[in-house]
Amino acid sequence: MNRRLGLMIPLVPLLIAADRAPAERVVTGKGLVEVTVNGEKAVLRVDPAAPAMPLLDAGFAERSRFKTTGHWGVGIGYKVGGTSVMSRTQVVPVDLGAGRIKRRVGWTARPFAPAGDGSVGPEAFPEAIVRFQFRAPIAGETTTVLPMERATGPLGLFGNFSATFATIEVGGEPMHVRFDPYHARTLVTAGAGARLAAFHDGSVSGAAVSTEIFFGIERPVRTLSLARPLRIGTLSLSTLGLRTADFGNASGIREAGAAADPDEIVVAAKGRKRDRRRDTLSLGADYLSRCSSIVFDRGRDVIRLTCA
Repeated sequence: MNRRLGLMIPLVPLLIAADRAPAERVVTGKGLVEVTVNGEKAVLRVDPAAPAMPLLDAGFAERSRFKTTGHWGVGIGYKVGGTSVMSRTQVVPVDLGAGRIKRRVGWTARPFAPAGDGSVGPEAFPEAIVRFQFRAPIAGETTTVLPMERATGPLGLFGNFSATFATIEVGGEPMHVRFDPYHARTLVTAGAGARLAAFHDGSVSGAAVSTEIFFGIERPVRTLSLARPLRIGTLSLSTLGLRTADFGNASGIREAGAAADPDEIVVAAKGRKRDRRRDTLSLGADYLSRCSSIVFDRGRDVIRLTCA
C-alpha cells in the first residue's frame, strides 16, 4: 500500500477551560452517548463519518431554547451530491464527559442520521484518542496506520465543522477515506471512482440503485469492479458502490464486458482539472466488518485500522 506523510494540522474548536480529560475514549455498540448541550441532556451517536461539530436535530434545538428564529447565527452547509443541507449554529455550553466547555454546535431540519438527538464525529471529544471497538481482537489481525486529514482549517470562529478522514494515494495523488460503519455498502464518489478505474482496471455494471448517503438523501449508485483490487492494509477492495453523478464524472469508466482501451485509461487518469479533494472513498460495513477497531489519534494525527 502506498503511504504518504500529509500536512497534519490540529483543529482547535472554540472553547473555554475544561476538566482534564482521560487519554482515551472507547466507543462500543451502537455508539450512543449521553451528553449535555445548553443545559439539556442529549443522546448523540458517535459516528466516525460525522462532522466534528455536533449536529443536532431541529426538535432538540427547539427544546433546548436555541435561537431558532430570526436572522441570527452562522449557517454552515453540507453538500450531498446536488443537494445542500444548511445548518444553523450557535456557541453554547457543552459537556461531552470531561466538564463544560463552550463550543459551536449545529442543527438541521434533516437529521444527519436516524439515531438519538444527533450525531457527532470523534474529534469533538476532549480525549486525544477515540477508539471505535467493534469486537474483540482476534489472532492474525494487522494494524495499518494512515495519515489523518480534515477538510476545514484549524482556527477561527467556526472551529472544526468537517468530518475527519484518512488519506491514501491513488495514481500518485491523495484520496480521502471516510469510515462509515453505519452504512452497509462501501461507496466512492464519481471522481474517486474514475481514478480507481483508471489505475486498478475498473469497470461499471448493473442498474443504478437509489442509496441513502447522509441526511436521508439518496443518490444513484452502480457497481464498480476493480480487476486489480485496492489494498488498504489487509482489506482488499474489489467491489464498490459508485456514486455516478457526485463530485466528478464517471462516464469514462468502461462498462463491464467491454474491452479495455489503454488510451482511454490515460485520458481518464489525467482528465481535465477539477477539485480532487472531493474524491472520497467511504468504507462501509461490508469491509469494516472485518475490522475489530478504528482508532483516531489526534495526538499523532493518524488513524489506526485493525483488521483481519
